[in-house]
Amino acid sequence: MKKEEIVKEFKKLLVEVVDVDENKITGDAHFFKDIGIDSLKAIEITVAIERRFKINVRDEQIPQITTLNQAVSAIEKALQEKNA
Repeated sequence: MKKEEIVKEFKKLLVEVVDVDENKITGDAHFFKDIGIDSLKAIEITVAIERRFKINVRDEQIPQITTLNQAVSAIEKALQEKNA
């Protein structure tokens, strides 16, 4: 899966789970401060990521994923590990 596809799918996922305007989701927008995601929504997003991309997100990764860029990097890494 190409990076552009991951970005598009992740943005779509955020819009569905958080009900946020897609234009607010920029590469460096902080999920908690800029988009208003709380810890419960973060868990929902994590579950949605795992289902949509068919990967596992480790619990210790969740607090480190706070922007679109970080999420895309984590998804890319998990997909590479899965396909290795």
